[in-house]
Amino acid sequence: MRETQVTFPELALIAGTRAALGAGLGLLLGERLPPDQRKAVGWTLLLFGALTTIPLAFEVLGRGTRKAPAEPSVLDRSSPRHETDGRHSPRRAAAAT
Repeated sequence: MRETQVTFPELALIAGTRAALGAGLGLLLGERLPPDQRKAVGWTLLLFGALTTIPLAFEVLGRGTRKAPAEPSVLDRSSPRHETDGRHSPRRAAAAT
């Protein structure tokens, strides 16, 4: 399965553009406003929502899957080479030579 991490600001932008798209569609299909206003505002919101969703979708979906973590460095204490027994300790290897 493909995983994508989305930051909170990106999520807010995506939600905002989708809301504008939905509001525009709702205005076009509804009958609460006079027809001229409804069409003008509805098409504006619909086009704004659609056109701003496209670059956001490319940015988020274009990232792909998470990359594999890099090799742990020698100074990284969380790597398995630095367990408590010290078998693979750089100091011990230097002392043995």
